[in-house]
Amino acid sequence: MDYHFFAVISRMKYIDRWALMRNARAENLSEHSLEVGMIAHALCTIGNVRYGRNLDADRAALLGMYHDASEIVTGDMPTPVKYGNEGIRKSYKEVEKNAVKRLLAQLPDDLRPVYEKVLLEEEEDENSRYMYRLVKAADKMSALIKCIEERQSGNREFETAELSTEKTLKDMAEEYPEVKDFMEEFLPSYGETLDRLLKEKDND
Repeated sequence: MDYHFFAVISRMKYIDRWALMRNARAENLSEHSLEVGMIAHALCTIGNVRYGRNLDADRAALLGMYHDASEIVTGDMPTPVKYGNEGIRKSYKEVEKNAVKRLLAQLPDDLRPVYEKVLLEEEEDENSRYMYRLVKAADKMSALIKCIEERQSGNREFETAELSTEKTLKDMAEEYPEVKDFMEEFLPSYGETLDRLLKEKDND
């Protein structure tokens, strides 16, 4: 029997983000998900190394990679619509859950429980709750990076989104020092030219 899960997941590359915005460069869901996974791993690693936490950085990376998988079914709903009011928010959560169930149905029975733990959030304890919050922060960080890159390309379309996303992350940084560290140490490099990035690295 054929199972379609990974063929469907591979279609993330066809889902464009920021559909209502004029983009200097289009960003697809596959690119975004990989970036979220990388940043989530980094945030958890910072937490473990600097703040003595016991976070599963590898799991955070995996959660980041799959965090928007439901959008293969639903598409990328613009944020102003998705969070327009509490009723829409609750209804969309249900739509997302049903989309995830459709994806999971594309797996063999013996593999499905493994991916349920990835695609369906399970905040089992304080550590996992903290890790999930860092994955959420990584999602916001990826969005902020997109806004920065658009602004630096001369596109003013993302100005409001940049300000609101940056404020959200600064608020999160007050509770999660990992976010503060990433913003101070890594975020300023985004948008720089490759020549400058590599030259600075060579001079270290």
